[in-house]
Amino acid sequence: MLRSSVSTHQKYGSLGLLVLQTTTLVLTMRYSRTQQAEGPRYLASSAVVCTELLKIAACTLLIFRDNSKSLVHAMNQTLWDEIVSKPLETLKLTIPSGIYTLQNNLLYVALSHLDAATYQVTYQLKILTTALFSVSLLGKRLGNYQWLSLLILMTGVVLVQWPSDLTLVPELENLSAGTQFMGLLAVLVACFSSGFAGVYFEKILKESKQCVWIRNIQLGLFGLAFGLTGVFAYDGDRVLTGGFLQGYNSITWIVVLLQAVLPGISAGDYSYLSVWV
Repeated sequence: MLRSSVSTHQKYGSLGLLVLQTTTLVLTMRYSRTQQAEGPRYLASSAVVCTELLKIAACTLLIFRDNSKSLVHAMNQTLWDEIVSKPLETLKLTIPSGIYTLQNNLLYVALSHLDAATYQVTYQLKILTTALFSVSLLGKRLGNYQWLSLLILMTGVVLVQWPSDLTLVPELENLSAGTQFMGLLAVLVACFSSGFAGVYFEKILKESKQCVWIRNIQLGLFGLAFGLTGVFAYDGDRVLTGGFLQGYNSITWIVVLLQAVLPGISAGDYSYLSVWV
């Protein structure tokens, strides 16, 4: 009975922290992309790469924490044996990793073209896409109340997008119709990519015995490779001119940190609140 109570408190505590982190991330990311600052604005593609590096480091430390042997032996036995010695298992993560990398870049685009409230509500469509992919890929069944909740969610998103007098909202005065459409399109693509990648990753976890931290490192390694490719493919000239970390300030690093730790709440069944999925 006590364990059940502790588990319940832990889950509600994790849920509360998730809400706080999500809200903080959206507002901070929006501010970082719209603030007036001297010099060039930081590159979203480089921020994605920094986020992947932090994720890999966090998951590696967790593996060390869960391993009773020496750190060197843990690295050789766990990381080498589970990642390098099993290339086929590792390659399975290329698809969700590439999708997650695309999604992370799209979120920066979205918050550069939408106000925080519209973005936050619209991005909740990922719940709908996740549910649809769970039904189609995992064979899950949703109850009537669950479908009703999804319908209400869709209705809320439609109402948020309903045309209104932009002059009544100061934050929207400088956002043209084309700008908002670009942001909305980025959010919608991110919702579908998030839903598919999340369900695909869950399917891989259920079909293997590897711990979630190993899978996260595999995701991070591929995400790092995809992210670096994106940096030099789209922002190569700017990196050569101004440097990889051009435009970075304290707000930028806060965004990177929040991006790295935010998804971890769902990764470990609420067991650890400082890493990602």
